[in-house]
Amino acid sequence: MALKAGIIGMPNVGKSTLFNAITKKNILAANYPFATIDPNLGTVTVPDKRLSVLEDMYVPERTIPTQYEFTDIAGLVKGASSGEGLGNKFLSHIREVDAVIHVVRCFEDKDIIHVEGSLDPIRDIEIINLELAISDMEIVSNRLDRITKKAQTSNDKVALKEVGILSRCKDHLAGGGALRDLEFTDDELEVIKAFNFITLKPMIYLANVNEMDLVMNNNEYIDSVREYASNHACEVVLMCTKIESELAELEDSDRKVFLEELGIKESGLDQLINTTYKILGLKTFFTVGSDEVRAWTFRDGMKAPECAGIIHTDFQKGFIKAEVMSYEDLIECGNEVKVKEAGKVRLEGKDYTMQDGDICHFRFNV
Repeated sequence: MALKAGIIGMPNVGKSTLFNAITKKNILAANYPFATIDPNLGTVTVPDKRLSVLEDMYVPERTIPTQYEFTDIAGLVKGASSGEGLGNKFLSHIREVDAVIHVVRCFEDKDIIHVEGSLDPIRDIEIINLELAISDMEIVSNRLDRITKKAQTSNDKVALKEVGILSRCKDHLAGGGALRDLEFTDDELEVIKAFNFITLKPMIYLANVNEMDLVMNNNEYIDSVREYASNHACEVVLMCTKIESELAELEDSDRKVFLEELGIKESGLDQLINTTYKILGLKTFFTVGSDEVRAWTFRDGMKAPECAGIIHTDFQKGFIKAEVMSYEDLIECGNEVKVKEAGKVRLEGKDYTMQDGDICHFRFNV
């Protein structure tokens, strides 16, 4: 299951520069509004040091990391939900993503045009968030118009339940709020899942800063974004798109030296991926062998058969057992044979909850 994230933000905040840097694609990154007309799609590999260790241990024919897909859409402005700045057309492109990355410019530069005429990250955030709320509101209102009368006249319990949930959503959206701020039961989430509400998706604010502020880890703009995000249960990642662009051109060894010279532990992209995994409750299991070593992404709480189904639907349908060892046990023992000799290879059944770092061989019969 590839992780999908949508990149949004106002024009000229660094979205396309970010996209170029992390996917190493040369898309248009111009200093004027609405340079990005069509959504840009890109894929990066998810960094995982464990995969490299397993590759050295098994020496497979191929090594396959898990992937992270990005969608970069046109810059959004005030009125985007009603068609201003081409925004309305492209809001639909982020309804299918798992998480939303909201790029916010947090550095002064008189040479970079700002569509609002001045730099104010919180104002920019609230403009975009209001447009997202209005876009979701349109979907809610249209659905309520279609089913409210029918639900009331037929006294259909399922339809009445949906009307109740959507009415609460409408009231909250009408005030410019995000649906992620509301509490929903699992049953309620199941009811509204199909609508793909943008404001229900986890949000990460990506503060685009200059090199000095990245190293110092703060400025007044960053502080205001962190406070806003904290008040709305969202995460913040600092990134200097200029540095990310330079890192994208380097080999792994040179990249590590460059980061060390800056006094930075990991790149902005790595931080972004790790943060996304955290907020979405994503973990990794591995399959290993001489033919292939591969990382697979799964959601926390998934059972062994569901994870087998990520590899192939037949694995889930005909699931018998999962032969499991932990990455930590493998490293501690030194190789797979010694893990088995130590009695640390387990046979797990259908009720087993997969753990991060599990190394699995699925037994199935179809």
